[in-house]
Amino acid sequence: MPEPRFSTTDIVHSDREVGVEHGGIHKPIHTSVQYGFERVEDLIGVFQGTLKNSFSYARQGTPTTAALEAKITRMEQGVGSVCFASGMAAISAVLLTLLRGGDHLVSSRHVFGNTNSLLDTLGEFGVEVSKVDATSVDQVAAALRPTTRMVFVETIANPATQVADLEAIGALCRERGLLYVVDNTITSPVLFRPKTVGAGLVINSLSKSIGGHGAALGGAVTDTGVFDWQNHPRIAASYRKGDPRGWGLMQVRKKGLRDMGGSLSSEQAHQISVGSDTLALRMAQTSATALVLARFLESHAAVGRVHYPMLASHPQHALAARLFSAGSWLLAFELRDASRCLPVLDRLRVPIKATGLGDTRSLVIPVAPTIFWEAGPQVRAEMGIADGLVRVSVGLEDAGDLIADFEQALS
Repeated sequence: MPEPRFSTTDIVHSDREVGVEHGGIHKPIHTSVQYGFERVEDLIGVFQGTLKNSFSYARQGTPTTAALEAKITRMEQGVGSVCFASGMAAISAVLLTLLRGGDHLVSSRHVFGNTNSLLDTLGEFGVEVSKVDATSVDQVAAALRPTTRMVFVETIANPATQVADLEAIGALCRERGLLYVVDNTITSPVLFRPKTVGAGLVINSLSKSIGGHGAALGGAVTDTGVFDWQNHPRIAASYRKGDPRGWGLMQVRKKGLRDMGGSLSSEQAHQISVGSDTLALRMAQTSATALVLARFLESHAAVGRVHYPMLASHPQHALAARLFSAGSWLLAFELRDASRCLPVLDRLRVPIKATGLGDTRSLVIPVAPTIFWEAGPQVRAEMGIADGLVRVSVGLEDAGDLIADFEQALS
């Protein structure tokens, strides 16, 4: 499937297309919480939805967050986006505003640990959740029920890098009229656009690839325009007005921001927007370095297994090579002797021993005793997380420096 070209030129000049105050190069930071109007009729129009592209209260957005939303929409080639205070706030908004008690959700079991925890919480609210191995469309199909409203997957799973059967699941959702939601955080719109496989909504944690500097939290939901919201039974009557293409995102915005308050600040939005200008450059370098490091680790006698989609040994390598323009910055590996895991990590000097992903600095963490400790051994086994699994988020360091450091630590 040909991948639409990602244009860095479009992204870095996007602020100026709608006009920037006083000739500024970047959209300024709007810190005002309230926004006033000359006519009270216009204020009423904002509340009733008849006056578009205006602001009343910062919880539902500011000119700064709107500029970032426009930039994200362009990246994903969608019809609109809503930004949130974090990636988890974005996921929560989608699940909690578009599902109700009695609905059924099919999710990949290979998902981010906090997302997995949220799915369990969703079950406590009466939404039934089936977690399946989404590397197989047959498992997704077998889990579908008459009450299924949504299918949720990640492009590349964190931490063990399983790749969902993205094309086939998209075709299945299209055939059954289901909303297909894809978390694109690890790949980013530079390496892959979920719209090309039929995703109706795309989620990005802006804290990672798009922001890219580990300095600002944020998340985004983008409507690709692929899904027909007239077929979704959970859209409230108050949002079934005007162009149906805007119904779903309006409900996500109103309930996710106005009601739940997961709002992105203008300061964070500005920092993410500036960071996004270098997205393509960062993804190219970190992907190239990750592949070199993965190959080195796979050849090392002390390493038993390496998880990276662009390695020929990866179970979904052929799919990843066909869909993604590169493998991204996430890799994981297992030592032959799991008891050596902590001593090896303690000897590393270049990667920082820390949680988090998608920073300019490489980050390393033992997975089982930290970010997936709460999930328990049974869930970890189902997700393919070995006790000695080490996750690496590759940064912008020189590949040679990283390899030399891992060599001395493994020795």
